[in-house]
Amino acid sequence: MTLPIVVGVDGSEPSLRACDWASDEAALRGVPLRLVYASLWERYEGTSIAEDLAKPDDQVMAEDIVDNAARRARRRHPDLDVSVEVLAEEPEYALVRESRSASALVTGTRGRSGLAEALLGSVSLIVAGHAQCPMIVVRGNHDNQAQAGTHGRIVVGVGEKPAGSVAVRFAFDEARRRGVQVEAVRAWRWPARESTDHPLMAGEPARLHEQQAVEALEAALQDVPADVVVHRRTVEGPTRTVLVDASRDADLLVVGAKRRPGHYGLQLGRVAHGVLHHSACPVVIVPERA
Repeated sequence: MTLPIVVGVDGSEPSLRACDWASDEAALRGVPLRLVYASLWERYEGTSIAEDLAKPDDQVMAEDIVDNAARRARRRHPDLDVSVEVLAEEPEYALVRESRSASALVTGTRGRSGLAEALLGSVSLIVAGHAQCPMIVVRGNHDNQAQAGTHGRIVVGVGEKPAGSVAVRFAFDEARRRGVQVEAVRAWRWPARESTDHPLMAGEPARLHEQQAVEALEAALQDVPADVVVHRRTVEGPTRTVLVDASRDADLLVVGAKRRPGHYGLQLGRVAHGVLHHSACPVVIVPERA
């Protein structure tokens, strides 16, 4: 069975941009698109959909929201297989459940809460910590499309256990679909306690940590597909800062997130949390086993 790409829609402008991105990605992969609206509220409270439908806000219903999103997706890709679902439950629970039978889950940066878009909405943040499939949060330059990125580059962060990284494999697969290059980035730090006053030894600690970063990159990139161009880069600095900086001229930023079976707390590390809030491009959180 071909698993669909699922996108959470709620009528807000960020969710409509996520719908556009998800429809491009579904067309690129040749898989169905599933639009899900989940809420315990019957009516919509906002303006974007109401203006499109020429209805007062209090007359816009859940069916209007998903139907409008479906029309939007079909206008972009007339041959795309699109289905819709309205669920009377909290969106975070519904989307996590949907992730169990999806090839990818897509959301916008925030919903209709009115919070600044620079901050990730609570629903997307919770879902990112529990989703069982790769989750894409569409943020940054929303003119980027899955089919024709403007930078021709996907950035993937290489973590502490690089060998066999699912995030790295995801980046390779996505680069192949788009015909773009991959930049694999490994951040490293020079702990202050390892500094030395001896002039002949002053550069040794830094070289040691940088060499370890280089080795981690090589371990992660042992099985680079022949048709994917990969650039390796090691950068001194906090991982979150390094990856956010790299996102400024990327079409997609890919990071892994450990999933611990039987652990029910928020399974989202500081790096993933930081890039979800501050990346300049869409972010993919890829579940990795701890």
